[in-house]
Amino acid sequence: MKIEILGTGCAKCQQLEELVRSLVAESGVEADISKVQDISKILSYGVLTTPGLVINGDVKVAGKIPSAEQIKGWLKI
Repeated sequence: MKIEILGTGCAKCQQLEELVRSLVAESGVEADISKVQDISKILSYGVLTTPGLVINGDVKVAGKIPSAEQIKGWLKI
């Protein structure tokens, strides 16, 4: 599974990254987690507001931090 956190380093972007990393760690799901800070790459996903969460190339959320339960659902935990 490929997970990308879209954001330029704001507090919410960091909070989303920490949440995703902790959920992946506690679930044992195999995932490659990366942080995307390049504005042109973020825009290529159609995301205009950060933070954003992309799982396997599919934008799951943009502009807000989803709940832990939402993320677990996307990760199929």
